[in-house]
This record gives sequence, structure tokens and C-alpha cells, in this order.
Amino acid sequence: MKSSLLRFAVVLGLLSAIGPFAIDMYLPALPSIGADFGVGTSAVQASLMAFFVALGLGQLVYGPVSDMLGRKAPLYFGLSLFIVGSIGCALAPSIGVLIAFRFVQGLGACAGTVVPRAVVRDLHTGPEAAKLMSMLMLVFSISPILAPLVGSGVIVVGTWRAVFWFVMIAALLGLILLWLALPETRPAAERRESSFGSAMAAYWLLLRDRRFLGLVFLGAFGISSFFAYLANSSFVLIDHYGLTPTQYSLAFSVNAVSFFGVAQLNGVLARRFGLQRLMRYAVVGYAVPMVVVFLLFLSGVDSLPVMMVMLFIAFGFLGLVVPSSAVLALDDHGAIAGTASALMGTLQFGAGIVVMAVVGLFLDGTAVPMLAGIAGASVIALVLTYLTPARSNLVLGAAAE
Repeated sequence: MKSSLLRFAVVLGLLSAIGPFAIDMYLPALPSIGADFGVGTSAVQASLMAFFVALGLGQLVYGPVSDMLGRKAPLYFGLSLFIVGSIGCALAPSIGVLIAFRFVQGLGACAGTVVPRAVVRDLHTGPEAAKLMSMLMLVFSISPILAPLVGSGVIVVGTWRAVFWFVMIAALLGLILLWLALPETRPAAERRESSFGSAMAAYWLLLRDRRFLGLVFLGAFGISSFFAYLANSSFVLIDHYGLTPTQYSLAFSVNAVSFFGVAQLNGVLARRFGLQRLMRYAVVGYAVPMVVVFLLFLSGVDSLPVMMVMLFIAFGFLGLVVPSSAVLALDDHGAIAGTASALMGTLQFGAGIVVMAVVGLFLDGTAVPMLAGIAGASVIALVLTYLTPARSNLVLGAAAE
């Protein structure tokens, strides 16, 4: 049992990491891309935003398709599309073309984002699902820990274009791994009732489920704080604090270690305290240091060590919030796990895009706008923990019938 759990975690984690690898490797290159094309920060960030928009919208299709056709077919298609987008990015002659192919790349990356969560729900629920989700996140953590370091190394040896050739090769390896190591977890008998009509009905059901939406947006604003850090940290740490790309990669990796390292306690803590209670405690632990560091910087403090310590603490607690909220949201919807996972991903990436866009409006070269976005997202997540019902009224109603 443990060996199969580990095997699924490794396979699903690596497939999930391919898309984020294309984000995290790319972060140290953002300033050099701007210099190469002769464009400003906002134009370069648009290429990051295009990836996120595609990553969010495409999930609405991949989820229902994975319920109808099984989990593997959408993964094959998505990885192939990601390869096409990567080649286009590597050869892009202008920032406009780069943005367009980043969108294509994001559409391909959707499959690796939405389908693995559905596979987890196919296999387990409750604490076992939390354990598998956390193990998946541990493997997934190679992206934010290693990718910036690899990206900065690739940029030093070659140029930013080499980053996209690198992720193309990673996607090719992902196709091989998918073929050899991942069985189909959605049996044909369970696909018979699935269609685009049933998907629309499922989306309508989910959009009326206050518990599902509360948990999804709770996780969404947790993830949004990480997105705000992703989009702005390279400019803050490299341009404002003067770190080299390699130093930035190390600083970024420290927070990623905190996030994914603490996530590994999820299964143990869930059995002891229950997922719902664990999540509520974790959201408080995530929100408090973020609000404190924002207020410190707003008052005039401008210390990189202070910011890094507080982010380390907050992102550690966030490592408990994200998998717990995802497992709780999917628990009641096993029959439509792909569709539920898709809607979750779309809403979460949508929230992340909004937070990134709002932070972008107030960029002033300091860390304050970034910290404001992260703190604001943490406060919204905290409020949602107390507004989200303990159980789904729709599910309780169905049980009563």
C-alpha cells in the first residue's frame, strides 16, 4: 500500500510540476527578457499573466473531458500542446509572439494541473487523500525549489530562450512517464454517465454548493498570495534589494521548502485534529505573520531578512491550508471529481490573476505592494474559514432523499 501510494505521488507530482516548472524556471529571466525585447515590467508580466489565464480557463474543458474519456487521454493531449507552446516561446521574435505562445503553453499545462487532483479523488478520500495530496505536493515541490536555480543556471550558460527548450524536454519525459507508470483510474463503466450535458449540470450543482465554493475560494486566496509573490518577487529581490539571479533563486527556494515541507505533516495532523479544524488553525497561522509584515513595511521598515522570515512562517502554514481545502472540497463530489477539480482550478487561478493584476497597478519598486496583496489575500481566506458551512447543504439534502 505504501509503495503504491508513493508511486502515484511521484508520477502525479512530476506530471503536475511540468507546468509550474515553466513558471518558476522563467522567473529569474523576467528582467533579461524585458531588456532583450526593450519592453517594460508590465509587458514582461503580461507573458506570465497569459500563462495563468490559459491555465485557469482551460481547466473547465479538461475536467469534464477527463470524466468522459478517462484521466490519461487529456494528459497526453495537454503535454503535447505544452511541447508546441514551448517551442514557440523558444523561437519568439517579439514580446507579442512570446505572450501568444505562453498562452498556448498554459493551455497544455492545464491537464497536469486538473487531472492529478481527480486521480487522487479516484483513489482515496479523507486523511488518506490528504496524505496522498501532500506527498504529491512534496514531489511537486521540486519545481519552486529547483526550477529557479536551474533557470538561473541555464540563463548563465545560454539565454532565457534555453529555458523553454529545457521545459520542452521535461514535457517529453512526462509523456514517457505517463505511458509507462500511470494506470487509468476512471473505469469505462464510470464514464458512461458523463457528457458535456452532465458536465454543465455538474457545474450548476457545484456553483450552488456554498461549502464547495467557500473551500475553493479559501484555497484560492491562499494560492493567490503565492501568485503575487511569483509575479513580483524577482523584481523586488533583484531590482530593489540587488540580489543576483542565483541569490534570488535561493531566496525563493527557502519559502518553497517551508510551504511543501510543512505540507507533509498534513496526513498526520488531519488524523489527530480533523481536516476542518486543522485548516482553520492553519489559516490563522498563515494570515497573522502576513498582516504583521505588511504593517511593518507600511510603517517604514524595509528589511529583506524580516520579510523573508515572515514569509517563511506564513508559507509554512499555507502548506497545510491548500491541500486540506482541496481534499475537503472534493470529498463530497467523487462522481464528478474531474469537473469539480476543473472548476476549483479555474476559480483559483482566476482569483490569482485578479490579485496579481491589482498588485501590478500599485507597483512602486518597493516590497509594499506585493506584501499588501499577500496580506489582503490571507485576510480574505481567514474570513472564509468562518463563513464556509461545515457540510454541504446540497449533499445533506441528497442524503435525506
